[in-house]
Amino acid sequence: MRDRLRAALNTARKAQDKANILLLGTVLADIENHAIALKRELVDDDVVDVLRKAIKRRKESVDAYEKGGRLELAAQERAEASTLEAWLPAQVGDDELRDAVRAAIASGAANLGAVMGKVVPQFKGRADGSTINRLAREELGAKT
Repeated sequence: MRDRLRAALNTARKAQDKANILLLGTVLADIENHAIALKRELVDDDVVDVLRKAIKRRKESVDAYEKGGRLELAAQERAEASTLEAWLPAQVGDDELRDAVRAAIASGAANLGAVMGKVVPQFKGRADGSTINRLAREELGAKT
């Protein structure tokens, strides 16, 4: 995945696409820093984690810019988040997540932490933790 990001950066440089050059360069720097911090070569799951964090930062920036009335900067951050989301693996649907949450509850997970502990590792990189959390809360609430 890192190689594909580098290739996209080179393509953006050739096209003189300044926005993508900056975005991809920043993300690749974050990936390199993560590799240095872990002191090992990264696998695709590690790269996906870095991308998710970058997306989360941009979404938080969108909220801050909108609260501050800086709509043009919010739109830029939203566009960057959307561009990065295209690099993520295909997301798992709510129905499949809900089935996994129900299976975890059926196997004895009685609280939110236990359900999250069983379900999140199954969908690492393919589902958002907040979505799993929401579904787990719904299912646990329906159970009681």
